[in-house]
Amino acid sequence: MTTTASGRPRIILDCDPGVDDAMAVIAAARWADLVAITTVAGNVPLEHTTANACRLRELLGLDVEVHAGADQPLVGLQGFARHVHGETGLGDVALPEPKRGPDSDGAVEFLVEATRAEEGLHLVPVGPLTNVALALRADPGLANRVASLTLMGGSAQGVGNVTPVAEFNVWADPEAADEVFRSGAPLTMLGLNLTHQVRMGQVHADECRALDTPVAEAMAGLLEFYAVFHLAAEEVADGPVHDPCAVLAVTHPDLFQMEDRPVHVELSGTHTRGMTLVDERGPQADTPTNCRVAYRVASGAVVDLIMQAVREA
Repeated sequence: MTTTASGRPRIILDCDPGVDDAMAVIAAARWADLVAITTVAGNVPLEHTTANACRLRELLGLDVEVHAGADQPLVGLQGFARHVHGETGLGDVALPEPKRGPDSDGAVEFLVEATRAEEGLHLVPVGPLTNVALALRADPGLANRVASLTLMGGSAQGVGNVTPVAEFNVWADPEAADEVFRSGAPLTMLGLNLTHQVRMGQVHADECRALDTPVAEAMAGLLEFYAVFHLAAEEVADGPVHDPCAVLAVTHPDLFQMEDRPVHVELSGTHTRGMTLVDERGPQADTPTNCRVAYRVASGAVVDLIMQAVREA
C-alpha cells in the first residue's frame, strides 16, 4: 500500500461532480494524498463533470492532473441526475471558470499507466464505474496492483434511489459494475445503506458561511442546495453525503464496520436491473466473497472530518 511520509494513503478519485462528489474532492484534498482526478459522465454530462473537477482543483489550489473519461455507459444511453445536482452539477454554486482545463481525455489510459508506475494506489470511484471497467478490460492486472478499489455505489439492503432496488452509480452502468465486481480487485462497497447514516444540512451550511472563505462558501452553497432537494424529496432537513464516505473509508477505515460478502450485480431483471445483490447467507453462500461491504459508521466523526477539511482548506 502506497502512503506518504505523513501516512496518508495515495488515491486516484474517479468521479462525476456532482454535489457530493465536490465534497469528496474537498475531503480527499485534506485527508489523502490526491494523485489525480478522473472524470466520467453520470450526475451530469461529461463536459460538466470535467469542468467541475477543474473548477474544484482551482478552488482548492491542488496541483493534480484531471483526466476526462467515458461519456456514455458500456451499454445503452447515459442516465443523468440533474434533478439532484442541478443542470451543470454543482447545484446553484457558480465557481469561476478554471484557468486550466483537463490534462487529457484519456482517463482510462491514465488509470492503467498510473497503476503500472506505482503499485499500491487506492482507486476511489464515486460515480458510474465505466472508466474502471474499461481500464480493467485494457489491463486486467490493474486489479492486482491497487491497494483497494473503494467505491460509493449500490446498497447492501436492496434499497435504491433510482428504482426501488438500484442505486444511481450502479444503475447508470450496471454492465461496468458487473465487470468490476467480477474482476478480483480488492473491493470495498460503500452503499446507500451506509451513506444514509451520514447526513448534513443547514446547520453545517451555516457553520461554513461563518468561516467566510472561498471553499467554505462553496461548501455552504452545496449543502443548501442539497438540503432543499432532500426536504422536497424526503421531507427531511438533512441529506446524506454519499461520496465523501468512500474517501474517508480509505483514510479513516477504523470509523467503518465492514464485512466480507459475495456481491453480484443484476443485469437482466425486469424490476431489478442495477441492483447489487449481497449474499448474507454466510457459510451457505454458493459463491466466494468478492467485496468488503460497509454496514455501520461513526457518522458524527465522519461529519467532523468533512467539516475540518472545509475549515483547513
